[in-house]
Amino acid sequence: MEKKNILKGVLFVGIGASIYGMLATFVKMSYNDGFTTSEVTTAQFVLGFVGLLILNLIQTKTSKKQLSKPTSKEIKMLMLAGTSMGFTSLFYYIAVQYINVSIAIVLLMQSVWFSVVVESFIAKKFPNARKIIAVIIVLTGTVLATNLINMEVEIDWHGIFWGVLAAASFTMTMFTSNTLATHLPVLRKSMTMLTGGTVVVLLFLFFAQIGPMYFDGLKTFYLNFTDNTEHIRPFDFSIFWTYGFVLALFGTIIPPILFNIGFPKAGLGLGSIISSLELPVSVTMAFMLLREEVILIQWLGIALILFAIVLMNLPSKNDTSEVKAYH
Repeated sequence: MEKKNILKGVLFVGIGASIYGMLATFVKMSYNDGFTTSEVTTAQFVLGFVGLLILNLIQTKTSKKQLSKPTSKEIKMLMLAGTSMGFTSLFYYIAVQYINVSIAIVLLMQSVWFSVVVESFIAKKFPNARKIIAVIIVLTGTVLATNLINMEVEIDWHGIFWGVLAAASFTMTMFTSNTLATHLPVLRKSMTMLTGGTVVVLLFLFFAQIGPMYFDGLKTFYLNFTDNTEHIRPFDFSIFWTYGFVLALFGTIIPPILFNIGFPKAGLGLGSIISSLELPVSVTMAFMLLREEVILIQWLGIALILFAIVLMNLPSKNDTSEVKAYH
């Protein structure tokens, strides 16, 4: 029975990671059709929130037992933690504007070694040799996967900057979602965290697209960051029925639910390894649908990063309690 549960957990996590890995390709496609980052994130989070709200209402009505409710303090903490979800999507999608999806996902996966650094600060303990080796492998794999070794390739530093910020924000999301209010039902916790993320993307929509149309001071502030004024225009609501539904399902509804179901069954270490499927799936989707060029040396770099994730999550002989979810 235990093996069956582990297999179910692996399946849930694997499907969730694969679906999430498809997300950036659809974001890039929406950009090609003229939609802005504000429109893409707003559609994803608003529709995602509505979807989770409906699922919560169904669960509340059909549940035979009383479901745990968050306290006012837990609601504030979860919403605050959820802002990192909004920032991750914003930073990641802005990065995709400047660089290929295949490179953006590699940068997002830097959360693997960011987690090691954060954990060492929290535990006030220097990481063990295996984790340090894994970090070195990740960095080596990143150099290969982004094709930095080929000096003829020019990578926009704007994309690198936003991609690294996305990794930092994603690291925060993973730490908070694994530690805060773990007693709450999955759907209820996901919706509360998503509320915080929705607030972030709506504020971004106002400051980066809607506000500058009506307030000169806000437009002047906006122009300190970019000379591109094409995004300052009325909201295009067609994003909701063209890409919004897919973005919400693939980004804010299905993967979090599957991860929250799968991780407890598979275990954090094994679940973390399986969830790294997101990387090859994302690169493969970009290769197939966007016709992005991915050469052999980049696939080698991706393989190294996956190997490092496996190495980092192998049970320790000395202290099995050190096994963590780094993705």
